[in-house]
Amino acid sequence: MKALLCVEHGPPETLVVREVPTPEPGKGEVRIRVAAAGVNFPDVLIIQNLYQFKPPLPFSPGGEAAGVVDAVGEGVTHLKPGDRVLAMTGTGAFAEYLIAEAAQAVPLPDAMPLDVAAGFTMTYATSHHALKQRANLQPGETLLVLGAAGGVGLAAVELGKVMGARVVAAASSEEKLALCREYGADETINYSTEDLRAGIKRTCGAGPDVIYDPVGDTFAEPAFRSIGWNGRYLVVGFAGGEIPKLPLNLALIKGASIVGVFWGAFTTREAKLHAANMAELIRWLAEGKLHPHMSRRFSLDDGAQAIRWMMDRKAMGKVLVEM
Repeated sequence: MKALLCVEHGPPETLVVREVPTPEPGKGEVRIRVAAAGVNFPDVLIIQNLYQFKPPLPFSPGGEAAGVVDAVGEGVTHLKPGDRVLAMTGTGAFAEYLIAEAAQAVPLPDAMPLDVAAGFTMTYATSHHALKQRANLQPGETLLVLGAAGGVGLAAVELGKVMGARVVAAASSEEKLALCREYGADETINYSTEDLRAGIKRTCGAGPDVIYDPVGDTFAEPAFRSIGWNGRYLVVGFAGGEIPKLPLNLALIKGASIVGVFWGAFTTREAKLHAANMAELIRWLAEGKLHPHMSRRFSLDDGAQAIRWMMDRKAMGKVLVEM
């Protein structure tokens, strides 16, 4: 089979496409013929050895995929060849075939296209968990989303509206903000042309109730200084590069909370709640409340370019690698 491989840590340009043996599923595993894989910011970090999970070299990046089961290992009874599934594996998805633990493979409804499934779970499930469990977002509250046109950001904009919030989207270009408005944003801030704090004051008055931040870097402190009373600041990621340091007196003055969002750990530590979240998301998708945005599609041969596209923060919505 063909796979995109990280043979040495470095930028996307160091990745190579090679023929490797097609793996066989072991006990409790399934083999999936991959149709498409989602590109996510952890892929940018893991190939540079900057992620908390550090697989041994060589490995194929790609943490989520959708496809068709084509072989099952010993003891697997709830899945069979021909079943359409999505899988969250951490690595290995940028390849023609993927081995996953059977418990990681989620059967798909017939109406859910494989490309939509490939780019759905990590972004929507992360944002859903953040807003529902970590922020306890309530109808009528104001939600500020930084990096709002990216994968998790755009999902947060859309989910915030489904959950009844007033949503303010902040991003770096008018093109990105136009997409956010299509997905329901009530107000927008272009932080390339407007001071972020001034923009928050203009759009959020006394300050947002919840701030969703997958960017970090220089945006974190001015955003947190602008949060409303009893606000919840969601630490989702650091796509901007630097991990910020916040003066903790700000949390005291605002009566505010700094809340970490580690969706990957949540899926294993609170598996039943994660399953309920996924059921709700798939139901909302079936009801037409969610419309995943696929902005770019790359072939497996161009998989390194897909990660570069993500690394350079050009992605709007979801980027896919298709087999």
